[in-house]
Amino acid sequence: MVHRIVSGGQTGTDRAALDFALQAGIECGGWVPNGRMAEDGVIPTCYPNLVETDSDDPNIRTEYNVRDSDATLLITRGAPTGGSAVTVEVAMRLGKPILHVDLICKSVEQVIPWVCQWLQDLEPVTLNVAGSRASEDREIYQDTNAVLKRVFFALKNRKNISPDL
Repeated sequence: MVHRIVSGGQTGTDRAALDFALQAGIECGGWVPNGRMAEDGVIPTCYPNLVETDSDDPNIRTEYNVRDSDATLLITRGAPTGGSAVTVEVAMRLGKPILHVDLICKSVEQVIPWVCQWLQDLEPVTLNVAGSRASEDREIYQDTNAVLKRVFFALKNRKNISPDL
């Protein structure tokens, strides 16, 4: 199952994924733009194993994180835009598995069985977690953290999970 969570270090979904991994004792890391820049400034050094690309173009880190992962979990509220749309395009182009969780269509509770089943089916070792930044959605950090906590708790305890798609 998942032994490493990576993200691009941006505010919102990316940071929630890194914080969750640190709290859960899961290895974390990922590619970040040259200079470690995010919308709130330099990405804090408390996040280990973040590697700067040669470019400050965030699309490069997005491509590298998708490329170097076994699967990508994309969490947004609404259709993917900006970097999230780039994530979808890169995953499709590279033939990498991607699951888009739209928290407008389903609540945090409703997506848990769906994400669990997807992860059980794929058994990714490295999971890229991407999605909305904090300036686009003030609640995405909390919701991403809640999704990850509940999914990993359910998988760890191997609850009988049957998604209602």
